[in-house]
Amino acid sequence: MSEGNVAMDLTHAQHSPDGTRYWRQGQGAPLVLVHGVGLDARMWRAQVDALAREHEVIAYDMLGHGESPLPAAAAGLDDYADQLATLLDHLALERVAVVGFSMGGLVARAFALRHPQRLTAMVVLSSVFRRDADQRAGVRQRLVQARDQGPAANVDEALERWFSPAFRRDHPERVAAIHATVTNNHPEGYYRSYALFGTQDDFAVDRLATIRVPVLVATGELDPGSTPQMTRALADCLPHAEAEILPGQRHMVPVEAPEAVNALLRRFLAGVDSQDAPKEVSR
Repeated sequence: MSEGNVAMDLTHAQHSPDGTRYWRQGQGAPLVLVHGVGLDARMWRAQVDALAREHEVIAYDMLGHGESPLPAAAAGLDDYADQLATLLDHLALERVAVVGFSMGGLVARAFALRHPQRLTAMVVLSSVFRRDADQRAGVRQRLVQARDQGPAANVDEALERWFSPAFRRDHPERVAAIHATVTNNHPEGYYRSYALFGTQDDFAVDRLATIRVPVLVATGELDPGSTPQMTRALADCLPHAEAEILPGQRHMVPVEAPEAVNALLRRFLAGVDSQDAPKEVSR
C-alpha cells in the first residue's frame, strides 16, 4: 500500500453538498471506488495511486462511515446507491465504472440496478452472495455483538480473517491502521451498515440478469467470508461477467496484494475502455 499518497491525506479530502466525503484524482475515464463495511475511502490508497494514471478516480466514504452522514434508520442498499448517484451529480459525471469491495460490492450491484444508465462497467471484489446456513449464522452472531458492543466487538477476529498471518506479522502498522478505522466508526452508522451487509447477500438476485454492462467478479482463494464459490455463482447470474480467483489471498486483497489487484483492474478496465473508444471511420 502506498502510504505516501498525498492525494489521499485528510487535507485533500472534499465534501459534497450533502456531506459525502470524497477524494478525486487523475484524468481519463471516470472510475469510482466503494469501500467495505467499517472502513473508509482511504483503504483504496494503493489503487488511487496506480489507477489515477489512466483514470479519473473517485473514492468516497459510504453512508455511516468516515465523515459521510449517517444512514437513516430504515435505509436500504438503494439509499447507498443513491448516495453515489448524488455524488456523481455533484461532480457532473454522467457515466462511470464502479469497483465495490465487500459491502461496496453490494452497493455496486444496487447502483447497477437502480441507475443502469450511469454505469459503464462494474467490478465486485471480495463480496458476498448466497451465504450458506453456517455463514448466515456466523454473520447473525457478529451482528448481535456489533449491536451490543459497537464496532470494536469482533474486529480482532475480523482482522484474522481479512489478512494472512504473514501480512499481520510483517506489516503490523497497516493492520493497526485498519483496526483504528473500524473501531472509530460511529456505532449506529456501523451497525446499520453491517446489518445490510449481513442480510442482503441475495439482494435483487432475480434482477441480476438485467445488468448488461461488463462485470468482473473476483475474490481471494482463501477468503472464508467472500468465497470463490460465491464469486463464481454471482458471475454465473450476470450475462456479461467473468470470475477471477486471486491465488493464496484472503479478504483484504486491495491492501495486502495491491499489485495483483491493480493489475487485474487495469486489465479489465482496459478492455472496457477499448470497447467504449470511438471507432475510426474509413474514408
